[in-house]
Amino acid sequence: MTILQTPRTIVRQATLDDAAFVIELLNEPGWIRFIGDRDIHDLDAARAYIHERLLSSYAKHGFGSYVTCEKSTGKQIGLIGFVKRDTLDAPDIGYAVCQAHQGKGYAFEVCQALMQHGWENLGFDQLYGYCLPDNVASVNLLEKLGMTYLRDEDVNQSDEMCRLYRATHP
Repeated sequence: MTILQTPRTIVRQATLDDAAFVIELLNEPGWIRFIGDRDIHDLDAARAYIHERLLSSYAKHGFGSYVTCEKSTGKQIGLIGFVKRDTLDAPDIGYAVCQAHQGKGYAFEVCQALMQHGWENLGFDQLYGYCLPDNVASVNLLEKLGMTYLRDEDVNQSDEMCRLYRATHP
């Protein structure tokens, strides 16, 4: 199901058919360094990840991380969307774009459109974003999206401090 379109992308719910793409994205060096190794190395593990992390979030919360596809090619280029964590009182916006498509403004374009979708269609009054302090590209993106730095926090309860940002409904 398509959630929204931007000038260059289609943002849609994941399906089990996205398993090969999930293997590719979750094993990229940037994902492993800044998000963490999810030990997804075969189609069965990727389908389980899609089912447990993505499809279940759509069913439980009405939102989740979405597959982002390049309009011109139809190729999957990232996972971008909302995650509801027990440690935060509102969803956070998360993004991961394949290395071959980084630096082209896709994450900003899609995050900006998804934030508007969250305000207008999902009734969000605030959103969080967070990243590791040394993830300079993510720090810059969160600030470009108009998010305000709040504090360093162990968002995932993993003994790893992250920079926590927040945006409120305009």
